[in-house]
Amino acid sequence: MPIEPPNLDDRRFQDIVDETKRMIPRFTPEWTNHNLSDPGVALIELFAWMSETVLYRVNQVPERLYVHFLNLVGVEPFPPSVARTDIIFRLSAPATRPVVVPAGTEVATTAGTGESSVVFTTSAETTAEPPELLAAHTRAADSEQIIDVTEALHVPGEEAACFSESLIEGDALYLGMRRSLARHVVQLDVAAHAAGIGVDPTRPPLAWEVWTGEAWAPAQVEQDTTGGLNTDGRLVLLIGPDHALLVLGGTGAFWIRARLLRATPLRPGYEASPRIRALTVSTVGLSVPAEHSTAVPGEVLGRSAGVAGQVFTVSTAPVAARREDEGVVVADMSGSHRWSEVSDFARSGPTDRHVVWDSATGEVRFGPAVRQPDGSSRQYGAIPPDGATVRVTGYRTGGGSRGNVGAGTLTVLRSAVPMVASASNPRSAVGGVDAETVDEAKVRGPLSLRSGQRAVTAGDFEQVAREASVEVARARCLPTHASGSGVVQLLVVPTVRTPIQTHVIDDYALDTQLFEEVARAVDERRLVGVPVEVGTPYYQGVSVAALVRGLPGRPAAAVRQRVTEALTRFVHPGVGGSDGVGWPFGEPLTAAALTQVIESVDGVLAVDELQLFSYDLRNGRRLGEGRERLPLSDNALFLSADHRVVIR
Repeated sequence: MPIEPPNLDDRRFQDIVDETKRMIPRFTPEWTNHNLSDPGVALIELFAWMSETVLYRVNQVPERLYVHFLNLVGVEPFPPSVARTDIIFRLSAPATRPVVVPAGTEVATTAGTGESSVVFTTSAETTAEPPELLAAHTRAADSEQIIDVTEALHVPGEEAACFSESLIEGDALYLGMRRSLARHVVQLDVAAHAAGIGVDPTRPPLAWEVWTGEAWAPAQVEQDTTGGLNTDGRLVLLIGPDHALLVLGGTGAFWIRARLLRATPLRPGYEASPRIRALTVSTVGLSVPAEHSTAVPGEVLGRSAGVAGQVFTVSTAPVAARREDEGVVVADMSGSHRWSEVSDFARSGPTDRHVVWDSATGEVRFGPAVRQPDGSSRQYGAIPPDGATVRVTGYRTGGGSRGNVGAGTLTVLRSAVPMVASASNPRSAVGGVDAETVDEAKVRGPLSLRSGQRAVTAGDFEQVAREASVEVARARCLPTHASGSGVVQLLVVPTVRTPIQTHVIDDYALDTQLFEEVARAVDERRLVGVPVEVGTPYYQGVSVAALVRGLPGRPAAAVRQRVTEALTRFVHPGVGGSDGVGWPFGEPLTAAALTQVIESVDGVLAVDELQLFSYDLRNGRRLGEGRERLPLSDNALFLSADHRVVIR
């Protein structure tokens, strides 16, 4: 049971008025009119109101002491975090020479009435290279033989079949490039004829992929006017951040492939392999990582007085998380030295050039001197020499939820870039979070203190994961006896800020940065000898088939949409469940629970029939027969897919 804070004075306005009126006969017996209309009573009420205000402030003393205590033990509010996204820079013409997009290039939203624009800056210099097609190969899925079709694409009158005659799922056409095309927008101009008939030109059974060094990863198809390599046209592909060298058929190149998918009723297959006569490759754009921040040039903070515990403050706060080239530099007679940034001085010796840079306030703090029991003083962190100049390199400021702009909103180039015609963000920016409030820090503080600096229990590991990054939505720790391998499994659910109706399994993959942040935080707090494995839950697809009776006069399409949205939300890993904080790990799903959800939707009269199906999220198909209950293992969560709702 928590200790109740003391109420130093519990008197309220009416208490003060009544107490004062009781004192009137003792001090002024001649005053007999105590009605509200009396001017003296009005003065009493005025001073009672002012006294109540003072008492209210007095009663805040325990709250202020609590906040100061949190500051004393190192619990400080988190600074805002910056939103990030990729910006596509479209070239004015296909690149014939390298095109450079410098780091710090600013792209902004269009400012609305009475609003300022949101500015994003590119995080790194990126170069668009003109591609060169080195080789073209085909390989059947049931054979190790690789067929070289490079010459057929360059000789007039010749043509090459993209896949084998048997058209087996997994047949592939490989295009090898001389250079890596990571983050490039690549245009393939194809000359072909309609040999691969039978497919839906808008949904050809093809998957475009690139080799990343470890696996084949999807390449986003932005445009396809070839009908699936069937006719003359153009393919525009957005290559991801990784494109690695691979030796294939004796040729070392950076490969892009078109892989044949299994035919389905919704995606019919080829009756014959498509054949192409010619193919040219060009670069028409570049994807560059950007963040919601503004660059601030380096600045001199002042001169050292040669004493312990000095504090300097930068001109602009909050400060974004520092990159490798950003930091504090101290210049003295011996030269300029970069000081290492640390979170605190607990492990700093008297000669360690350590500094603490508070992101929220912008304060740059040097190590203090702490008095020891024997009267001596111990220095934590080195002291800058007397007269030394303290400065910071260029840094970045910004952050907050305002940076979570929608897709296609970053379109205003604030400075011209040679050969670049336009810019836009294909996806919404994510990761922007406002600074932690004092009230939020007061809730988090006891949780942090309770686990100390070590993760011992399952709750400790989950708390460490949540504190590691604002991108962690949920965390689940499976103890060693539950995993059966002697390893602590920490399952992380990332924050996905796009509409939940659009979520697919790939949205819940841990990106490299988030994985490293969580793994580093856990490694610092785990006990020696306790192995920890950071990963993601197993996402069990679920598809619901429901026959629903609607209320008379209600549009069936609108009711169907509301029911589908309610089902998707209820079994969602982030906002599902009865409490709206995410579907519980290991809790089964029943038809009875979903029936209650559907019947609470506006426009629904009753649910006549409902069946649950397991769903293969990778191949997009239902598994097995319909059931009234779907079990779930301790390391799994449900994810909605392809609900079928019929309104009658």
